[in-house]
Amino acid sequence: MSHNSKPPPPHLNPARLKTALKMAISKSKFIQEKKSALTKQQRRQLADLLTQGKESSATIRVENIIRDDIYIELLEFIELYCELLLARISIILDPARTTCDASLIEAVQSVIYATPHTELKELNQIRDILIYKYGVDFGKAAKDNIDNFVPAKIVSRCQVDPPPQKLVEMYLCEIAKAYEAPYSKLRELELEQNLEDEKKAAEKKDDDENGDDDDEDGGSGGIKVPNPPIAETTDEPGTSKPAVVAPPVVPPVDKPVSAAKKQQNEFDELKARFAALKGL
Repeated sequence: MSHNSKPPPPHLNPARLKTALKMAISKSKFIQEKKSALTKQQRRQLADLLTQGKESSATIRVENIIRDDIYIELLEFIELYCELLLARISIILDPARTTCDASLIEAVQSVIYATPHTELKELNQIRDILIYKYGVDFGKAAKDNIDNFVPAKIVSRCQVDPPPQKLVEMYLCEIAKAYEAPYSKLRELELEQNLEDEKKAAEKKDDDENGDDDDEDGGSGGIKVPNPPIAETTDEPGTSKPAVVAPPVVPPVDKPVSAAKKQQNEFDELKARFAALKGL
C-alpha cells in the first residue's frame, strides 16, 4: 500500500485563505496604531530625559523607538502584500497553476520570509498554505531568499542588528528639535544637515540650468514657475504671500489652532522626518 509521505496540508480553499488574509490585515492595522501611539509617548519621555541632561539614558532608550518604527514599517509592507494576495486569491487557488505567478512572487516570498519576524499568528497559517501550494523547495528558497525575490526593504526591516550610531544621534536630534529639548550634538548635526541641503540645492540648480535648453518653448528658459503651494503654508510670524498669485484663491484666514491639532501636526511632521532618516 502506497503511502504519501507529505504531511496533511491545510485546507486549500477560498474561505480559509481569505479569512486568514483578512485577519492578518486587520491585526496589522491594529498593531501599527497601538505601537505608533506608544512611540509617540516614548518620544516625549526621551525629550524629558534630554531636558534633565540624561543623554546616556536617552541614547539607549531611543533604540527601542527606532526598532518599533522599523517594525511598524515592516507591518505596513506585509499589510500591502496581504491585500494584493487577497485581491488575486483566485490565481493562488487555481489548481491549474502549480507555480507562483510572476505578479505575485514578490508578495508570496516576502510573506513567507517575514512571517517569523512578526507577531501575526495568521501569517503562519498563510505561509503554510502558500508553501503547500507551491512546494517545500519554493518555501525554502523564500525563507532563505535564495533567488532575491524578497526586496531589500523587507530584508533590512527583518534584521535584528542594533541601529547605527548616526541614526541614533539623528533621532535624538529630531526629538530635541520637536520638543525644544537640549542635546549636545544638535548643533553639529544641524550644521551637517545644512551643508547637505546646500549641496543638494546646488546640484539641483545645476541640473535645472543644464535642462533649460531642452524646454519645448525654446529660448533661454525664462519662464518662471510659481512657487509650490507648500510655501504658502508656513506658520512663521510676519511671513507674507507673494503679491502675484495665479490662479487667485481665497486667502487663508488665520484661525485658532487647537493644542491637540497643533500637537498632531507636529507629530506628523516628526514622523515624516523619521521616515526620511531611516532611508539614509
